[in-house]
Amino acid sequence: MPPRPHRVRKAMVWACTTTVAILVSGFVLWPGAPLDLGAANQMESAGMYRHWNSGEVIALVRHAERCDRSPTPCVGPADGITLTGSSMSRRLGRAFQVLGMESTDVISSPATRTRQTAEFMFGQPAKTQDWLLSCGSELGETIKAHKAPRRNLVLVTHSDCISDLESQLGFEHAPHSQYNSSLFVTLNSDGTLQILGSIKVEDWQQALGPEAAKL
Repeated sequence: MPPRPHRVRKAMVWACTTTVAILVSGFVLWPGAPLDLGAANQMESAGMYRHWNSGEVIALVRHAERCDRSPTPCVGPADGITLTGSSMSRRLGRAFQVLGMESTDVISSPATRTRQTAEFMFGQPAKTQDWLLSCGSELGETIKAHKAPRRNLVLVTHSDCISDLESQLGFEHAPHSQYNSSLFVTLNSDGTLQILGSIKVEDWQQALGPEAAKL
C-alpha cells in the first residue's frame, strides 16, 4: 500500500525542519571572525592589556594600502604603499605607543609595502625576515620560535599570513583582514596560541577610551 499523502507531507516537513535546525546550530557554533577589539571595553574584557603588560602578545599587522591597487599617490616605488597608507600607519603606530613598546620586538616581511608600513609606524628601519612573506601551515610554530619570553612581538605582514594563522587557530572562515588591521594572539603558559581578537585601524580611538587623546 502506498504511503498516505499526509504522512509524506509530514515526513517532508520533519526533514526540512531538521535540516534548518542543523544549519542554524552550525552557524551559531561556527565562529565566523575573531572578537572585535574595537568595540567598547573589549580590550579589557579580552585581557589584552594584562597580556600585553606581561609580554605575552603577538600582533599580526597587515600592511597599509597598496600603491599598485589604488589611484592614490605613492610614497615611493609602485610596489610600496600610498600616501594615505603612510598616514594610517603613523596613526596605528601611535596606538601601539599608547599600549607601550618598551618590551616589544618588531619584525616585518621584506616586501616594500610591509617595510614601509613598519617604518611609518615606528619611525625607524624595519628588521625583516623572509618567513613573513609566505607563511603556511607552520606559521604558528615559527611565531613561537621567534617570540622572546616576556616580550611582545609585532609582525608586519600580509593578509594571507593572517588568514593562515586564523585558520590554524579555529577561525578558518574569518574574512580577509583590512589594510592596517591587527590580529592579537597570546602565547599561553602551556605553549598554545590563542586569538584574543582583531581591530581595524579606525577603531583604535574607541577601543583605547581616555588614552585615545594620545593618538
